[in-house]
Amino acid sequence: MGENTIENTPLFQVRAERRVSAAPAAVYAVVSDLPRSGEWSPECQGGEWISGAPGEVGSVFRGENLRSEEVVSWAPVVRGTWHTHAEVVAAEPARTFRWAMQDSRGRAQQSVWGFDVEPDGEGSVLVHHFEMASATEGIRGITAEMDDVEKKQFFTDWGVKLEQDLGVTLERIKLVIEKN
Repeated sequence: MGENTIENTPLFQVRAERRVSAAPAAVYAVVSDLPRSGEWSPECQGGEWISGAPGEVGSVFRGENLRSEEVVSWAPVVRGTWHTHAEVVAAEPARTFRWAMQDSRGRAQQSVWGFDVEPDGEGSVLVHHFEMASATEGIRGITAEMDDVEKKQFFTDWGVKLEQDLGVTLERIKLVIEKN
């Protein structure tokens, strides 16, 4: 994709997949239950639905997140506990579930997380993906004081962090689903 800068589109585009020993409907039921995300997410500790019916398009989820000092330690990112709001933008049972992060005014940004579930014999393939099509309010704030070299390093380091997080998330989801 070339060098990452704040002008690049997309800024981030990552995906990972794992086979899970459960039918697509069962996998979807777990991954679309965002309040449970604390069971598998490296940052999201869970949260609650604050508007709309849980898991339906247009519903909003308020997530509680926790980030340690070690995560891309040199960058001016939020540390400790903070909250986000996310709007469900796709909800097709047994197939796909996606949510977009909202800005401070409650508008969906081009920062979309999601899961796709594909049948695979007796089980499923679970794909976890994230795309930031343009700079979010948060990214603009993080990079505002950075020079071009620092921005390039930030996008590289944060991209690695995202890839690792997706893999960890899928491994944890697989364990949650397969232990039942």
